[in-house]
Amino acid sequence: MYCSFSLSLPLLLLLIMSISFLSTFCVSTNQQSTNMDSHELETLFKIMETVSSDQNWRVSHPYPCKPGSSWLGIECKKGVDNKSHVTRLDFGTRPNPTCKATATFPNLIFQLPNLESVFFIQCFTHSRTSISVSRNRLFSSSLQQLSLRSNPALIGSIPSQLSSLKSLQVLTLSQNSLIGQIPVEIFSMSFLVHLDLSYNKLTGKVPDQIGNLQNLVGLDLSYNKFIGPIPYTIGQLGMLQKLDLSSNTFTGIIPESTENLASLSFMALSNNKLSGKFPKRLPKLQSLQYFLMDDNPMFIPLPVEFGQLKKLQELRLAGSGYSGTIPSSYSQLLNLTTLSLQNNKLTGGIPVGFSSLSHIYHLNLSRNFLGGVVPFNSTFLKRLGRNLDLSGNSGLCLSPSEAHAVFIGVGVCGSNNTNNSITMPFKKSEAPSEYNISSFLVAALGIVAFHCLFSLV
Repeated sequence: MYCSFSLSLPLLLLLIMSISFLSTFCVSTNQQSTNMDSHELETLFKIMETVSSDQNWRVSHPYPCKPGSSWLGIECKKGVDNKSHVTRLDFGTRPNPTCKATATFPNLIFQLPNLESVFFIQCFTHSRTSISVSRNRLFSSSLQQLSLRSNPALIGSIPSQLSSLKSLQVLTLSQNSLIGQIPVEIFSMSFLVHLDLSYNKLTGKVPDQIGNLQNLVGLDLSYNKFIGPIPYTIGQLGMLQKLDLSSNTFTGIIPESTENLASLSFMALSNNKLSGKFPKRLPKLQSLQYFLMDDNPMFIPLPVEFGQLKKLQELRLAGSGYSGTIPSSYSQLLNLTTLSLQNNKLTGGIPVGFSSLSHIYHLNLSRNFLGGVVPFNSTFLKRLGRNLDLSGNSGLCLSPSEAHAVFIGVGVCGSNNTNNSITMPFKKSEAPSEYNISSFLVAALGIVAFHCLFSLV
């Protein structure tokens, strides 16, 4: 016995056409997912093998741009040539590919013609390596963001050839072991929006050509070994919102040209050798929210003009030899959250208007020569708690009616021993630069949150 069946000719043709369409569709879909230039694919695998040994990348991911075959840390886009191209690579911290102990900087990344962003975070930690590039290979690069951060084994100088990356907008080379001077060629990168070279061992003067980066929004050169004056040309950076030059050895004055930085909201100059007067037109910086300038040999009276910066939230001028009285105009800074004036030579009383600063959560006036009655009521004292430090001012005293509120490092007016009349023991100042844990966390979070607005990497 056997079975037989027959199909009409139209039905048979329809079946054949359906099978042909499905086959074509599947092949087309697969090609769209796996169709990479063979040279680009080989370059990608060589990069992966140079940096990471998490797995056998060729075997595990033969089609890196195909959905389901790619890995976290790679992004691809379809180009005008109808082929898939790698546009982003991330290395160093999970869930991205981690870096092996022998990882070295893969200069082949500059041969990926459509690569727009690449990140190496905590990647080069054992084997010493340096940024090596070939100028001829950079002209065709589409790279917009290059970030190498927290790589203690990344040594050597910043290659001048990086200036050939004409599309680069974000250059982050922070927390590495880079040495030498900044190549002048870097300041020809006219599209650069963010430049972060912080926490390295860079030396020399900052070139005047820095003024050429007129699209720059964020500039961080902190924690290096830069010397000499702050370039006057920095005032040409009219788009600048964040400027951090702290913890270097800059000398001289703050350039008058900084009055032109109308968009500046964060300025950090702490731990340098700056001195002299502030710019005359300081009040023009009406966007300024954070001004950090602790530990500079200023030895002048506190500038009254700070009281005109209405958006100011944090003002740090500790350990800089300021003398005279605290300007009453500072009471007009109604958005102020932190005021640090400790370790100076300030005299006179605490401005009565400080009691109206409703947003302030940290006030440190310790180790000065202030005197008189502390002008704060119990509500103010309890709100700040240990974030208020007035210790080390032998002339200050607290009204007996407020003495029960909180320990602030001063005694009660009229008592024989003004520094020991409160029951809580006093050991050290608990505000910057010697925070207790709680005040440190609160203050640090404010700065970190602001940094994040500019941390593009």
